[in-house]
Amino acid sequence: MQLTPIGVIRTPFQQIAEMPIQPSGARGVQGHIELRPELVEGLTDLGGFSHIIVLYQFHQVSKSSLSVTPFLDSQPHGVFSTRAPTRPNPIGLSVLKLKAIRENILELEDVDMLDGTPLLDIKPYVPEFDHPGEVRTGWLQKNPQRSKNMRSDQRFAEIKD
Repeated sequence: MQLTPIGVIRTPFQQIAEMPIQPSGARGVQGHIELRPELVEGLTDLGGFSHIIVLYQFHQVSKSSLSVTPFLDSQPHGVFSTRAPTRPNPIGLSVLKLKAIRENILELEDVDMLDGTPLLDIKPYVPEFDHPGEVRTGWLQKNPQRSKNMRSDQRFAEIKD
């Protein structure tokens, strides 16, 4: 399998340390997507949606681990029960507010990723599809609001060359 980035995500975050760890901790933070110009036709009708799901590559991660101690806990958990970037396939997901589309530029709010992040895909956020109603949040239930104030540190920052 081979994926080709469809664009790049631009944010104010130049370093991993001190980045918000989720969009809930990045409320109001502005950024944008620079979509490859030849893909602009694919944006037709996206402007009618208030939010989008972006899939992206954790491009500064060079290792993977099946057990991680996430930012929101002091105990190790299986990587698939976390949003940690050190995954076998380093793919991230964020639900972002779509402010405007100008040609190949998508203006965003609540960005939580590193500047220069390769964009893999964009999907509209549709509550009827994406919000299943009653949910359980596993180990996160013991401190559900902590993500709003938590910032990244260097625990997952083994930087690639």
